[in-house]
Amino acid sequence: WDFLILFFCLPVVIFNEITKKRLLGDISCRIVPFMEVSSLGVTTFSLCALGIDRFHAATSPQASTRPIEQCQSIIAKLAVIWVGSMTLSVPEILLWQLAQDTSPVSGMVTEYCTMKPSSNLPESVYSLVLTYQNARMWWYFGCYFCLPILFTVSCQLVTRRIRGTEKKTECRGTKHGQCESHLNCTIIGLTIIYGLCTTPENVCNIVVAYMSPDMSKQTLDLLNLINQFFLFFKCSVTPVLLLCLCRPLGQAFMDCCCCCCEGCGPDAASSEGSADSKLKTEMSSSIFFDKPRESPPPLLALGTPC
Repeated sequence: WDFLILFFCLPVVIFNEITKKRLLGDISCRIVPFMEVSSLGVTTFSLCALGIDRFHAATSPQASTRPIEQCQSIIAKLAVIWVGSMTLSVPEILLWQLAQDTSPVSGMVTEYCTMKPSSNLPESVYSLVLTYQNARMWWYFGCYFCLPILFTVSCQLVTRRIRGTEKKTECRGTKHGQCESHLNCTIIGLTIIYGLCTTPENVCNIVVAYMSPDMSKQTLDLLNLINQFFLFFKCSVTPVLLLCLCRPLGQAFMDCCCCCCEGCGPDAASSEGSADSKLKTEMSSSIFFDKPRESPPPLLALGTPC
């Protein structure tokens, strides 16, 4: 979803700032806010799901021998997160519309997006969208800011309390305990980045809600541009942070890139290097699972194809 934000929303915003024309017109005015709010929802519910997973790992009676989660279960969780985030963002499509304004100095017609429900909507839908608009600021603050931060902090505090009282001697110095600690640090790092990048938007929303009549349109546009910049910054930094903090994931990513760039050769040397790389990747990937590998997989014989 971060890639979709950078691929679609960023060019539209840059084009609008340069030309003062809205790329794709009214469609972009509706789709861009929808995707941006969906991005906040995906990150929020993903952090909540990761916090629950870490809590279950800490409270499980046999944490070191938990079975590996099936792929279907992971896909189901991702589907719930994505579908739920997009469903909660549907009012954004009905809330925004394209407007035009003529500059009194240059006489140039500029296009901009305004938060105003269309009067052509059915009366019941119009009243719901209007209610959403009035509660939008506190919905943003409560669901997309307070919920992931409080959820992550609570899960981390409970996890540390349980590990400190019940499994202090078992997890200290063991490989499983180090893996759990590393994953907890990864979730904390993602939460910090998300909190820092969403704080300016929530502050601006509160300020605009109570001081909007005293602020000019140029000031409001500048605040909106700053909020979008922080969202794009979050979408750019989060994948990099995840690859840096999760060393097995970063190593697997680098091995994949190196394999795509260099290709696989038929000679014995490249076969040996490929087998050794596969062994390291499989051994390092065990950090993502609570069940440790009993013994490393055997090395492939020299001359075996990739």
